[in-house]
Amino acid sequence: MTTDDDNEAPKSKSQLKRDMHALQELGEELVNLTAEQFKKFELPESLYDAIVEARRIHSRGARKRQLQYVGRVMRNVDPAPIREKLDALHGQSRQAAAQLHRIERWRDRLLEEGDHVLEELVAQHPDVDRQYLRQLMRNAGKEKLANKPPRSARLLFRYLRELMEEKS
Repeated sequence: MTTDDDNEAPKSKSQLKRDMHALQELGEELVNLTAEQFKKFELPESLYDAIVEARRIHSRGARKRQLQYVGRVMRNVDPAPIREKLDALHGQSRQAAAQLHRIERWRDRLLEEGDHVLEELVAQHPDVDRQYLRQLMRNAGKEKLANKPPRSARLLFRYLRELMEEKS
């Protein structure tokens, strides 16, 4: 009786090296996360400690050695769930950036094109406060002409973000 493991050819030294480098890169991605993102991961204690230590080190050589150590520790951990969570995090970041760009386009269109874009916005978001938006648009125009800081444009952006986050 033979099993699949018996029929599988042993990995070459080059393939083993590629696998180890991939684990080290995965560990490096974890090290480079923000503190808030890093909190979302449930990692084994040894890996967690190694990553926290790597985040603390700023010396180039010492950091490189610590990242190699993180890669070694990663050999004892199943990388699939970590990879999935990282991919989800990066996807959320891209999605959030796309949402912010959409809001910026709305703000810019409102400031440049005026009331006709406001009517378009009201059609998509009936609960919008027209009077407040018009006031912000008017004030933003005045601030731009007077070379003042764009306080009203920022408030307009903030209002649009709240409005669009409520919908999604």
